[in-house]
Amino acid sequence: MEKSSTNHVHDVIIVGAGISGINAAHHVQRKLPDSEYLLLEGRDNIGGTWDLFRYPGIRSDTDLHTFGFGWQPWQEGRAIADGDAIAQYLRNTAERDGIYSHIRFQHRTVAANWSSELELWTLEVETKSGRVELHTRFLILGTGYYDYNEPLQAEIPGLSDNFRGTIVHPQFWPKDLDYTGKRVVIIGSGATAITLLPNLAKKASHVTMLQRSPTYIMSIDNATGGSWIHKLLPRAWAFKLDRWMFMWMIIILYNFCRLFPERSRAALEGAVAKQLPKGVPMDPHFRPLYKPWDQRVCFTPNGDFFESLQGGRAHVETAHIKAMSSDSILLDNGKALEADMVVTATGLKFCIGGHIHITIDDEEINLADRYAWNSAMLQDVPNLAFMMGYVNASWTLGVETSCQLVCRLLLHMRKKHYSSVIPRLPKGFSMEPRPIWNLDATYVKKAQGFIPHCGNTGPWRGRTNYFVDLWKARYGSITKDLVFRAVKP
Repeated sequence: MEKSSTNHVHDVIIVGAGISGINAAHHVQRKLPDSEYLLLEGRDNIGGTWDLFRYPGIRSDTDLHTFGFGWQPWQEGRAIADGDAIAQYLRNTAERDGIYSHIRFQHRTVAANWSSELELWTLEVETKSGRVELHTRFLILGTGYYDYNEPLQAEIPGLSDNFRGTIVHPQFWPKDLDYTGKRVVIIGSGATAITLLPNLAKKASHVTMLQRSPTYIMSIDNATGGSWIHKLLPRAWAFKLDRWMFMWMIIILYNFCRLFPERSRAALEGAVAKQLPKGVPMDPHFRPLYKPWDQRVCFTPNGDFFESLQGGRAHVETAHIKAMSSDSILLDNGKALEADMVVTATGLKFCIGGHIHITIDDEEINLADRYAWNSAMLQDVPNLAFMMGYVNASWTLGVETSCQLVCRLLLHMRKKHYSSVIPRLPKGFSMEPRPIWNLDATYVKKAQGFIPHCGNTGPWRGRTNYFVDLWKARYGSITKDLVFRAVKP
């Protein structure tokens, strides 16, 4: 493959045109308007997750008022929306904000090398016409947290060897898959499984959600935009207020669950019990073994999950898989689930950095070996930021704090005539590692050896909540545990 290059140097290159990359681009062009930036996207379209995932009913697992941008509020009359609506919102926002013209589609970043001598990143980028080299002073990774190329392999005995039906992973849903009249078993109990069940039940003969252990499920009224606020205030103002109310609601819910786990458990389980069909027991199907928010609470808009159970089109089984036969799943409780199709909704495979081969002076670095400075930069890695969302709130709020922090840092560097910045632990300081995502979910536990970690003190600590983190991003120290280098004369 022919390789071409250019000596032109960009001020900032952002990798990824999903919700993280678009947010970063907005803040860069707004706060550093004279900076030259590019946004590189490996796919043909904008949207990231919302352009990739195609499984039936794909939707957000948090409300769109906080998942959308604060600078361009979500203005549809529903809190949780489908993937197509989210992708269209991102496209419209990028065009309206002038970001679209900065995007280079079908530009997949393969490698990035930092030169200490030149104080530049050199990116190797794969395009339709060959590989090119691009240069930038600062690199922002808006590549999300999961692997776009490979799913998390489900550890199910005999699935690939014995089962003769259709096996599907939600991340790679076939475009023309027909499951009409099929017996479908969804393996998993997270947000994806809870989204899939009511949507598959519309066509399948029957859908079973098979889980090893249950999760907390909360029904919400999905209609927004009809309150007295919307009758009194201009549309844009009213939806901004909706965003603030949803932010506070999630924070209050999360902290209440943490402070009063037994009361929270009773409230959540009590609401579920009222929506179950007669004869369906709470235990073991809807009584989680963990405390609320040790794993994420799953939302079902307008209770569509429970409606499917009420109609008899679907049911839940709680057991471990013992073995697979050609047309059924054998459980450790002695039951056998007949199946024409198995959907492995068991989580996503973590991948920070989108498989970009990152080197410093041609020496490979492992991102998982690094502590994260303010959950936005990496220990001993110059001029590089990555976008990471919350586990107890929407992804976008976490990205927002990182964007504010990074742009403030870039302005500081410009003012002081610095060419590079490196997060660095104080010499001789002993840091205790903490997970960057403190969730008890199996797929998160499996990923701990492959993602950066936080520390237990100072700017190395993980995030707490949006309002605290936003204050730190805007007004906290911009120099602690950072090493700056001046522009060479």
